Amino acid sequence: MSLAHILFLGFGYVAMHTAPQLAGAGWRISATARDEQTLRAIARAGHAAYFFDTTAPLPEDAWQGVTHVLSSIPPGPRGDPVLPVLAKALRARKNRLRWIGYLSTVGVYGDHGGAWVDEETPCRPVSERGKRRLAAERQWLALHERHGLPVHIFRLPGIYGPGRNPLRKALDGARKALVVKQGQVFSRIHVDDLASALVASMKAPRAGRVYNVTDDEPAPPHEVALYAHALLGLAPPPLKPFEEVEMSPMARSFYGESKRVSNRRAKAELRWRPRYPTYREGLRALLPLERPRGT
Repeated sequence: MSLAHILFLGFGYVAMHTAPQLAGAGWRISATARDEQTLRAIARAGHAAYFFDTTAPLPEDAWQGVTHVLSSIPPGPRGDPVLPVLAKALRARKNRLRWIGYLSTVGVYGDHGGAWVDEETPCRPVSERGKRRLAAERQWLALHERHGLPVHIFRLPGIYGPGRNPLRKALDGARKALVVKQGQVFSRIHVDDLASALVASMKAPRAGRVYNVTDDEPAPPHEVALYAHALLGLAPPPLKPFEEVEMSPMARSFYGESKRVSNRRAKAELRWRPRYPTYREGLRALLPLERPRGT
């Protein structure tokens, strides 16, 4: 893609794993952060770094040549914190921007008792996080509907990858009991597969489109954890029924939703296929990175 220049609004886990795929293809990379450590990491990677804490617009030079924008900054109680300060700048560059992406969550669907959902399923979030994300989605999509900006929404499940995965949790868990809730399933995605889906969308924009980016096999969380222990050669931890576990309201809310999230639209429209179609392939690929030395 000629003269492509992406501006990452927020440089967290997803952005850090997407940027190398683009840089390797010759893209220019700019990114924002609100702490000095991340700003230095962006600069060390050879990218342009800009301070942005959502209280003031970006400097004019931050937009120089930008063709793509990806926001991973989470919403607050009052909605998306980016748009009040950057919507004007985005609208002013409507004719230059080829693609805008916003990272949301499959939590916007709410609880479906383990049934399959897709992008046409009505959104009925039950968690505060899901409600905030849905409100932010609508704010971003309004830029497309009212001003013609090329906005795309990506609804994400649990993201795992290097340094952030069930193998790491197993090594750090000291045989902590695994919670088992009957009928509970979650979808998930390897961060490299998520990055490749974003890149596929950048190559084939469909303004106003919403995509679920998940792997092919939703699964109970304890099943995934047991597989991670087996890969590491660790004894399986005890299983404990959900009803008998004491946990914080936030942790309990995590188990308040169960659904299987379809990725058929992303596959059909973006010609995307996950390299790690289930958690098994993903964890096996991560094993050399996480296995303790000498084992």
